[in-house]
Amino acid sequence: MKIIRYGEADGLLMRSMETCGAAESVRAIIADVAREGDAALRRYAQRFDGAALTALEVTAQEIEQAMAEIEPRLLQAMERAAENIRAFHSAQRREGFCIRRPDGTYMGQKVTPIEKVGLYIPGGTASYPSTVFMNAIPAQIAGCSEIVMVSPPNREGKIAAPILAAAKLAGVTRVFKAGGAQAVAALAYGTQSVPRVDKIVGPGNAYVAEAKRQVFGRVSIDMIAGPSEILIVADGTCNPAYVAADLLSQAEHDALTCAVLVTDSEWLARQVSGEVERQLARLPREAIARKAIENNSRIIVTDDLMQALEAANALAPEHLELCVDDPETYLPHVRNAGSVFLGKYCPESLGDYLAGPNHTLPTSGTARFSSPLSVDDFIKKTQYTYYTREALAEVAQDIAVFARAEGLEAHARAALMRTETPEEGA
Repeated sequence: MKIIRYGEADGLLMRSMETCGAAESVRAIIADVAREGDAALRRYAQRFDGAALTALEVTAQEIEQAMAEIEPRLLQAMERAAENIRAFHSAQRREGFCIRRPDGTYMGQKVTPIEKVGLYIPGGTASYPSTVFMNAIPAQIAGCSEIVMVSPPNREGKIAAPILAAAKLAGVTRVFKAGGAQAVAALAYGTQSVPRVDKIVGPGNAYVAEAKRQVFGRVSIDMIAGPSEILIVADGTCNPAYVAADLLSQAEHDALTCAVLVTDSEWLARQVSGEVERQLARLPREAIARKAIENNSRIIVTDDLMQALEAANALAPEHLELCVDDPETYLPHVRNAGSVFLGKYCPESLGDYLAGPNHTLPTSGTARFSSPLSVDDFIKKTQYTYYTREALAEVAQDIAVFARAEGLEAHARAALMRTETPEEGA
């Protein structure tokens, strides 16, 4: 890994959310699905997945068969993960409120779950049951009545057993064999088989991201996800092998991954650089991880740990590890990060699978203004207000003054005509 001094890392801040020139082809796919429905989904499944589908919806029998195929040890780990994720997200439940005043007026906010949500789960050559849990469990806790999952099938027209098992454990109500931009279009527009939803969540490739961008407004979306990122702030007492392993745990995701170590120790910087090279040679996904390390990743040496945190806040990473003694001392100084991992025995992979906090996180620096997926993403808030005639009379003139200052006379009259003023009925 290239080692640089703090102040030379400006290029790392220029991460892009562009979707690889996919806009035109995605627009055509969306139009096809909106026009043809299931026929377009079957055609694209044959074209992109090599699957000849007679039915798009996964049957209850297929789900039960998937449950039977799961190895007991994996099922045990999945159940433990689901329990932890459910416990963490249950604490995020929101309640409405009502403010009542002595004059009889009141106002408040009610919280309502989004009725229908769609989950996009990557599939095909990959299988991510953890992503099912992270997207479906918060929706279930929020109270969404319909949780629809789409995932691309393999050449045999099947969705991987771990994904289907996770869907059952997480409370997904319906599952469809569809992937890519066409699956996003199906959720946004509805087809003969796939119901139209109100919000689409979940990660995907550049075509999925572009499709979500294009259907936003017709439906809501969670975020536009970019390549994965990790930034590790480490002091000189860290084990270089641990730090290198954590950097590579993200680098193996994608050649576009950004993996950064920021340290106040030149010794650690050199040791980690060498350790990354040694561990790379033993990785099954070496080719992918090596591209990420060589093209997008750096080790940044700072004067002290506070300067390291300054660099972390500037980068606003998806994952931030504080591999330092007494990490709670430094946590208050973290302003921009998707998810923070505290201490030397808290690898990012713990958060990916088992700890409980969500792993669907803001990327590309968007942690400056956005948050991890949560129960809040599956609810909507509605305000309400009640005034008596007497209470309205107390404020009608103020309403009229505001309205007339903005040139909106009808607004003023709507308040004044309800009160006993000389201008009533004017």
